[in-house]
Amino acid sequence: MHLNVNGTNIFFDVVGSKLLPVGDEMVERPTMLVLHGGPGFDHSTLRPHFDRYADAFQVIYIDHRANGRSEGDIKDCSLDQWADDIAAFCEALRIERPVVFGQSFGGMVAMHYASRHPDGSSKLVLSSTAACFLMEETEKMMAHLGGKHAAELAREFFTNPSVEVHEEYARVCLPLYSQTPPEEGSDFRGRAISRPEIGVHFFANEMMEMDLRGGISAVSCPTLVLGGQLDPVTPPQCSEDIANAIGENAQLTMFDGCGHGVHRDQPDAAEKVMRAFLE
Repeated sequence: MHLNVNGTNIFFDVVGSKLLPVGDEMVERPTMLVLHGGPGFDHSTLRPHFDRYADAFQVIYIDHRANGRSEGDIKDCSLDQWADDIAAFCEALRIERPVVFGQSFGGMVAMHYASRHPDGSSKLVLSSTAACFLMEETEKMMAHLGGKHAAELAREFFTNPSVEVHEEYARVCLPLYSQTPPEEGSDFRGRAISRPEIGVHFFANEMMEMDLRGGISAVSCPTLVLGGQLDPVTPPQCSEDIANAIGENAQLTMFDGCGHGVHRDQPDAAEKVMRAFLE
């Protein structure tokens, strides 16, 4: 489905009903917005791990502007715009204070949304993400997991991004993101609509100078921060920085043996923590 949001058709998909018949009444369930990573991927990367929450929530997946099945011009792609798109999406569909889950880049959008629209969320879940990019820590973890070439390639890609370098980065570094090799036919990169130029645009124009810590210091809703101890692109320090910036409203949970996406490497443990937080 598509919805016109701030002048652009944004794709979204829904799993689970908003209203359920219980006895002689219809009971309204909370909404969870799921924001995918990238940028340059789509919501399909998260479907196998978050459809299950439809037993308690109406789960809505959104493809960010110019990502996946959503339309949009690359020149309009910025954290401000992506965050404001979430606010306009909720306003158009009369979604009030949803739970907002953000993975990686989606977590950056979620944080910026929360800082620009402080009453827009009931709870936040920030998974494998960063409020500011830590190049040196990323290099160290890439070297630990993949050797010198992976570390050098990561620095080249993030400091001088191009579609051409992205191809080599995807071949060498993306497999280091997860500690759980995908089963045949289940690799998220195979089913996602890839638009590497969107990632290149974001890395070149915004991410390397991004610092969301000041904005999220005012976040007042309960926030769960999830991170992997072996995450090569948003290393453990990133999760710790987010929790420290938010302060008493943040709950930090780190997972040993996990890379970039705890729901992929330790799905049962991650789900247990999330469900306890969301109760």
